[in-house]
Amino acid sequence: MMNALHEPQSVVVLGGTSEIARAIVAELPPSHLRRVVLAGRPSPVLTEAVAETERDLAVRGSSAVVTEVAFDALDTDSHPAVIGALFAEDVDLVILAFGVLGDQEEFETDPAEAVLAARVNYVGAVSAGLLVADQLRRQGHGALVVLSSVAGLRARRSNFVYGSTKAGLDVFAQGLADSLVGSGASVLVVRPGFVRTRMTEGLAEAPLAVSPQQVAQDTLKGLRKGSHTVYSPAAIGAVMAGLRSVPRPLFRKLPI
Repeated sequence: MMNALHEPQSVVVLGGTSEIARAIVAELPPSHLRRVVLAGRPSPVLTEAVAETERDLAVRGSSAVVTEVAFDALDTDSHPAVIGALFAEDVDLVILAFGVLGDQEEFETDPAEAVLAARVNYVGAVSAGLLVADQLRRQGHGALVVLSSVAGLRARRSNFVYGSTKAGLDVFAQGLADSLVGSGASVLVVRPGFVRTRMTEGLAEAPLAVSPQQVAQDTLKGLRKGSHTVYSPAAIGAVMAGLRSVPRPLFRKLPI
């Protein structure tokens, strides 16, 4: 259970290879942490993520045990059993971090790929999010961190399929947070801008780009404050507020 300083003892990452989620784990105070589960599709990348996370935590003085669990966002039929097993022990913090960026041009030429992205980013998240929320409600405590994106705040020609999936995820997470009010459990929606990760490697870097470590630090600040929404960096929130007010004919001409 989290202590008075909001330090978790048990953490589950859905999307265990996520660089942002693993950065959040690495930034957690090590003294209280005992259990970390990286859940994702079995692969050498996931196995290596477990080993790297365990090494990183050990360097920081943590004796936490890091394990991997098979989890597939697309296989929603398996979610009840997988998430139920994860909560066989008390869980303080769940990070919902799975998702795909995809390629807008490919989505437009092959709609099946767009549907696949939507199933991962939104349908899978709805399934997992509802199940996690139910478990947290039963516990009477714990937090769910949902990694959203500022891409969901306004559709852009360059990535509107991805943006639409994040828009759906964001609204879902806000409603989920409201459904948990008074239960002892909570949801924090994290809206990063451009993050330097493997997912964005090779793309032109957008203004106000951040590292996974900065997103992690902003996320933990939000958890400590009891925030419902966090922008990373904070300035991107003001930028997006301005962009959302730009008339569509003008917005379409912006080089974004």
